[in-house]
Amino acid sequence: MKKTVTIYTDGACSGNPGDGGYCAILMYNGAEKIVSGSEKDTTNNRMELLAVINGLSALKEPCKAIIYSDSQYVVDAFNKNWITDWVLKGWKTAGKKPVKNVDLWEKLLTLTNVHEVTFV
Repeated sequence: MKKTVTIYTDGACSGNPGDGGYCAILMYNGAEKIVSGSEKDTTNNRMELLAVINGLSALKEPCKAIIYSDSQYVVDAFNKNWITDWVLKGWKTAGKKPVKNVDLWEKLLTLTNVHEVTFV
């Protein structure tokens, strides 16, 4: 049986683009681990994505992960199946424009294939 880990994530920027940071708090069985980082000249959306990516990357084995994020960009991409559509359309939006942050979406998609992820 896979462990169930709760992950709280957030990312932010001072200016957009600007200096940004992210944090993920992983909670399992009373234990807590914090993963955080920062980048210069980045965007809020990139920081939100990095919070989730680095939170999932901190897991040492395949887990069930419940991710709490205030980023509708990230949550809706999975809960509304936008990411599936983007992949099928060659990383193009419904408006046929290139999806932003493809490098991070690809990393996140890989991680969601390792872990059973629920976005809240």
